[in-house]
Amino acid sequence: MADKAKESCLVCQIIGNKIPSKKVYEDDLAMAVLDVNGANPGHCFVMPKNHYPIIEQVPDLEIGRLFQVSNKISSAIFESLGAQGTNIFVANGIPAGQTVAHFAINIIPRMENDGINLQWQPKQLSEEEISTIELRLKEQTKNIGNFEKHDAKMQARKPAFLPDKFLSEDEEEYFTRQMRRVP
Repeated sequence: MADKAKESCLVCQIIGNKIPSKKVYEDDLAMAVLDVNGANPGHCFVMPKNHYPIIEQVPDLEIGRLFQVSNKISSAIFESLGAQGTNIFVANGIPAGQTVAHFAINIIPRMENDGINLQWQPKQLSEEEISTIELRLKEQTKNIGNFEKHDAKMQARKPAFLPDKFLSEDEEEYFTRQMRRVP
């Protein structure tokens, strides 16, 4: 199934030069392209060349490299486009707004009064709710310092909470159809 997902993945097709793109950077692990329908001129995606649907599947070495590249792309946006700021974010999973089943980092150039609204209404939680969330997260994050070591295969681990199949074949096709309908 992994090969089929990769073959039908829009981002993998861009990386494989099967779909034209406006490439701004490439190395052995990462590629950055302009988003042709971006939020602002210069909006870029930085993505791994290997196929990973979500951030939790990207090996530590690769995620580090992707954020290093994102940092440099952000600097280039400031220098070459005169941006006053950048938003750097990940839409991780369908409920978070991810529309393609391939991990990517968005870098959006920002100017004062550019009309982009990434604000949200804060949720008011009780002290008990905050404490419960804190304890749950502490339990799940107690081993964070155990980062993966670089290995030749660079195999992605599958997080325990991730279903065996991130997307059904219908969802994979949905992502592909959604991206192809964009002019």
